[in-house]
Amino acid sequence: MPGAGQSTKSTKFDSKTFHFTDTQSASPVAPNDPYTYYSGFGNHFESEAIPGTLPRGQNSPQNVKYGLYAEQITGTAFIAPRAQNQKAWLYRMRPAVAHQGFKDMTDAPETESCFLPLNPKVHVSPTQLAWTPFDMPSDDEQVDFVHGLRTLAGSGEPTLREGLATHIFTCNTSMSPAHTSFVNSDGDMLIVAQEGALDIQTEFGCLYVQPGEICVIQRGIRFSVNVGGPTRGYILEIWGSHYELPELGPLGANGLANPRDFLVPKARYEVNPGEWKIVYKVAGKWFYSTQGHSPYDVVAWHGNYVPYKYDLTKFVNVGSISVDHIDPSIFTVLTARSRDPAAPLTDFLIFSPRWDVASNTYRPPYYHRNTASELMGLIYGSYGGRSDEFAPGGASFETGCTPHGVAYEEFKGATEAPLGAMKISEGTIAFMFETSRALVITEWGMKSEKKHEHDPKMWDDLVSNFEKVMKEEGLEEKGVAE
Repeated sequence: MPGAGQSTKSTKFDSKTFHFTDTQSASPVAPNDPYTYYSGFGNHFESEAIPGTLPRGQNSPQNVKYGLYAEQITGTAFIAPRAQNQKAWLYRMRPAVAHQGFKDMTDAPETESCFLPLNPKVHVSPTQLAWTPFDMPSDDEQVDFVHGLRTLAGSGEPTLREGLATHIFTCNTSMSPAHTSFVNSDGDMLIVAQEGALDIQTEFGCLYVQPGEICVIQRGIRFSVNVGGPTRGYILEIWGSHYELPELGPLGANGLANPRDFLVPKARYEVNPGEWKIVYKVAGKWFYSTQGHSPYDVVAWHGNYVPYKYDLTKFVNVGSISVDHIDPSIFTVLTARSRDPAAPLTDFLIFSPRWDVASNTYRPPYYHRNTASELMGLIYGSYGGRSDEFAPGGASFETGCTPHGVAYEEFKGATEAPLGAMKISEGTIAFMFETSRALVITEWGMKSEKKHEHDPKMWDDLVSNFEKVMKEEGLEEKGVAE
């Protein structure tokens, strides 16, 4: 059921719309989203499940109202510049330190965090790779979000505080009813819902994330993923950095992902006694602790280190209104900085419904060799420029400087097609995890039965049209610029 204050009057709501505005919804969320949210990106928020709980004029009073404990979570160094400094104060029934100690867990063999070439469990691939849709758990399996994680590719290593990992998750079992919570102590996770909704319980409140939406849960924050059946998605985990909005430069103050369209949970607490299991990932290793109370006992909080979600159909696409393509950086939703000021650690891009109006222009992606490594996924719809096996729930990979582009048949069709204003990518959202770093593939990714290489024969028909013209016009076989 919709949360309080949300409109259900719109009968046109379609999650695969050309743009969110086509739904004519008065609510910022889909009608089936059960929660209400604050809006804004990077803001300092405050939230109280019981009004009057937050202390005023200070963070850590001698006595917090209702006998609560004050606890701070920092997302940056204490002395980080104000523009980058991130933290939150939580007022809770028991602090997170109230647990029965840590124990080793068996490391998940299909997850990976060390992507240095000396690791024998990662592989370098110069060629284009792709994976057909990853299988859901079978009906006789009970797999939650944590146990459904599989690492596909990455770069760097979390203890070095720079790098990233890309994961696939498939699950069919909820975590909260089993009193299980997860903490990623390595980095921030950008979660892309692909099939099935994610009802995510966090220390700050709840997020409802459906296909076509993403969420970001930062390092050190506890959360549980609850599902209503078979569920699949993608994760871009980053180390030593945080996601932020890309600069707009000459675009001005508006466009791409607008800050007000990001949604933040509202405080929500529970008194849920019984043993809880808190699973930790630390430097790629797995541990757990137990405690006799719910980790979701936060009555009030304030700060700017807060999970958030975003509906990708709200993205404001921009492009050329004369000729040629603008570089694909115009499709960036979120970015994360690296130590190189001229190259981001990663960008999260989407390719969604938009108009193409460029005149006298070759419309498909031109042939190119980018310095960036790319891992693409498809949330729904179909996406040209990839093999026919590139389907929702699958993935495609190209390392930096690998040449790519369409087959000759598509090239020839594009050179002969009449040009006019046209909608492209209708009913589709594809995305790209792009990084300035070289990605390596995990053992699980390389040995997956879903993996296949792009067949180079698809480009065999790329004939040399120049040679034909050369003979017709009597051009020399060798030429030198004057």
